[in-house]
Amino acid sequence: MLVTLKRIFKSGWQNFTRDGGIAVATCFVLIMTIFLISTIFLLKDVSQFLIAALEEKADISVYFKEEVGEEEILAVKEKISEIPEVKEVIYVSKETALDEFIKRHKDEPVLMESLWEVGGNPFLASLSIQAWQASQYSVISDFFENPDFQNLVEKIDYYQRKPAIETIFSLSALFNKAGIILSIILIITAILVTFNTVRLAILNSSEEIKIQRLVGASNGFIRGPFLVQGLIAGVISGLISLAVFSFVCWFLSPKIEFFFSGLNIFNLFIKNLWIIVLLQIFTGIFLAIASSAIAIRKYLKV
Repeated sequence: MLVTLKRIFKSGWQNFTRDGGIAVATCFVLIMTIFLISTIFLLKDVSQFLIAALEEKADISVYFKEEVGEEEILAVKEKISEIPEVKEVIYVSKETALDEFIKRHKDEPVLMESLWEVGGNPFLASLSIQAWQASQYSVISDFFENPDFQNLVEKIDYYQRKPAIETIFSLSALFNKAGIILSIILIITAILVTFNTVRLAILNSSEEIKIQRLVGASNGFIRGPFLVQGLIAGVISGLISLAVFSFVCWFLSPKIEFFFSGLNIFNLFIKNLWIIVLLQIFTGIFLAIASSAIAIRKYLKV
């Protein structure tokens, strides 16, 4: 038994090293497939970050009258936080609103001059409210129709922001669905390409397989070296893909973070390092061995 296994592994290694061009082509396709699957895995976290960032831009603001004190506004904040539809409530004081306006428009002299001409602080204290879904903002807006708030609230900008809010949530849902569909298509394509590449490699050894069958070799002995070839190709491809993938994440991370603040893909890579390592190596081994096993079945039929 051990002698047979030794011969199978030796024959598999010899076949792998002998057909250098085919081995390189097989590994290249496997590397691309593993890289693609790993990218799709990492894009799951990236898409969640982008969707969250997009949905953060959807909110409504409730502005309070000039004479309303901070304690009263914070009391309203506590009440609105208890509503199930509310995701987050942020209190924005008059001073904070003024500082944010100056930071945002400091390079626009016309607006800044208008602000100084007004004198004082023209902004009102407000609550910035986020809901879980676009449809829930109407519930929050209706909450402030209560007579208890009529002497406190100056205005609510829900109806001005409603079209933008609905667009943001529609885009996030579309982005999520498109990501899932694209991932499935790419994975299926990658697997088919890998299978056909391995199949071509086995086709190159079809005459050798026929001779082995004529001399009475068992199916297991014929199949074994090809499975070993798949194992070797899978391990090598997984390790190379891991090295390339880690370098790409490290190289692109600062460039992506420049455009999307807070999105550091290299940190995501490190966070999921062991999952990605196992994913890449076992994906390579599984694809290569499974493709070899399926492709060689044709030649093992009696």
